[in-house]
Amino acid sequence: MGLRLLILTQYYPPEIGAPQNRLHELAVRLKAKGLHVEVLTAMPNYPKMEIHEAYRNGKILEETIDGIPVHRAKIYVSASKGIVKRLLNYFSFVFTSYWRGKKLENFDFLMVESPPLFLGYSAMRLSRKLKAKLIFNVSDLWPESAEKLGLVTNKFLLGMAYRLEAKCYRKSFLITGQTQGIVDDISRRFPDKKVVWLPNGVDLGYYNPAEIEPIGYRKRNHLNESDILFFYGGVVGYAQGLDVILNAAKLVEHRPEIQFIIQGAGPEKERLLELKKEMNVKNVHFLPPVDKSEMPGVLKEINVAVIPLRKLDLFEGAIPSKVFETLAMEIPILLGVNGEARIHFADKAQAAIFVEPENASVLAENVLFLADNPELAKEMGKKGRKYAEIQFNRDVIASNFLKTLSE
Repeated sequence: MGLRLLILTQYYPPEIGAPQNRLHELAVRLKAKGLHVEVLTAMPNYPKMEIHEAYRNGKILEETIDGIPVHRAKIYVSASKGIVKRLLNYFSFVFTSYWRGKKLENFDFLMVESPPLFLGYSAMRLSRKLKAKLIFNVSDLWPESAEKLGLVTNKFLLGMAYRLEAKCYRKSFLITGQTQGIVDDISRRFPDKKVVWLPNGVDLGYYNPAEIEPIGYRKRNHLNESDILFFYGGVVGYAQGLDVILNAAKLVEHRPEIQFIIQGAGPEKERLLELKKEMNVKNVHFLPPVDKSEMPGVLKEINVAVIPLRKLDLFEGAIPSKVFETLAMEIPILLGVNGEARIHFADKAQAAIFVEPENASVLAENVLFLADNPELAKEMGKKGRKYAEIQFNRDVIASNFLKTLSE
């Protein structure tokens, strides 16, 4: 009998989002390479924080997605942004995931996705119950990021979370970090633990501009074929600092062919829509999120991607997941992320222009530069795909991870 892996995560398809796609793509590839993979997850509810209609009243508790058995546990959901409701959301799945998971067969490995960090409670107990070695997969250094973003200020909660983080790492057989910065941070604090880089990546066959037909994206959103589209697609949240796009758009409104798109949903969207109205910004279009199946067609019709984060030291080790699809689709990037992402995509790949985070005038200056230099933009895009082929091919990432498990 081959090796068996259980992935424990609060977020999974049919939800759309970075961790959902990353974990599913990894699971599918590991299965194809001979590993038995199952998933234990919550009823799908992201991003609207309401259970998807097909799953209501426990209608789907077991399913198979692309050959991966998926076990669903109940979860408390609320659209409220209050800390109490947020904690209820996390902890309800901590309890239900354990009660559902303990009925499963034994596994060789249990890989838990963090954040949410609190899922570590369930993971540690389940790993003992199922006789599985614990793999702690860190895609964001929580609670450090929550503290630095000002999302959690309660000292008691922060202290509890830091103690939980340390306990999860100590109990793990292996720790995986999504960026080299995460790996370095954990290795420095826990030098006796094995920590490996498990980066996000891209399916180069799925995101292949040579084989994708336009889907009429411009037409259905009332955008002209002659418009130069600067595109942000993803979570409209606190970390992204998307005010910078509105402020930069205001600075280039004398160029009517330059249009900005913010596509997605999240906790900051309503505030940004209000800000757009206050500033009387006409060249920014807010659009709802689209299904993953549509993203190649969307990206086919845009000119430049804008990928910002707020100006925090914390984000110098961050690589936003949307970078990878953008590279594969040969789209140049205006990258408002310093540190590791800048080194990879601006310095090494030469597929991005680094713009100082939260600096609207610098962003506007580079928007004009790329609008006026379409051939350079095209060349940057081609370099981006070549870099993704070498560094961020999902097939290679899965092979390397399986090799680590087999060793």
